[in-house]
Amino acid sequence: MLYIVATPIGNIKDITFRAIEILKNVDLILCEDTRETKKILNYYGIKKPLLSYYREIEKKRVKKVIEFLKEGKEIALVCDRGTPGISDPAYILVKEAYKNNVKVTPIPGPSALTASMSVCGFPLNKVYFCGFLPKKEKEKREIFEKWKDMEETIIFFESVHRIEKTINLLGEVMPEREICICRELTKMFEEIIRGKIEEIVKVFGKIKKKGEFVVIIGGKNGT
Repeated sequence: MLYIVATPIGNIKDITFRAIEILKNVDLILCEDTRETKKILNYYGIKKPLLSYYREIEKKRVKKVIEFLKEGKEIALVCDRGTPGISDPAYILVKEAYKNNVKVTPIPGPSALTASMSVCGFPLNKVYFCGFLPKKEKEKREIFEKWKDMEETIIFFESVHRIEKTINLLGEVMPEREICICRELTKMFEEIIRGKIEEIVKVFGKIKKKGEFVVIIGGKNGT
């Protein structure tokens, strides 16, 4: 059995009883950063073998993990924060598990994506999610130009190092659109900013830049 386990995105208490039970009972826990996962395990008094599983070694690690699963081991996959597979390593292992007739079970819980969606105030019947944007400004601008005519609510992640330039670029391409920016969700300094992009650009330089950001853009025509 391969369990895909959601862990807290900020507040360490945001974890399900079921997730704790699974982590206590599996044979092995795969994690992006063992140091981050140990913080959660130590808080809940869980002692289990850990094996690093991050993007750079994902393809190399898969064969070994599949061998463990075929031997009958129960394994949990976690990422540093939130739900694995949403812009974090998971899909390659899940795909291989299915190929090898290994049962895969989701243990749902926290996700920066769904947490941000719940407070954005935009309709979510039509949503376009694209994960992290390209780093180069030219590629990013081309994407924003395509988005100008989209009626869907658009969601993406951005790093602390690029967020300000990205917001400024949005201000150039679609200043009239409504936007919701979330950072540090469920933490002490949680911040949710909402308004027209052109107005957000004016004040964004004063906002503390920390952590990863979730950016949600309302659809065309104010939907």
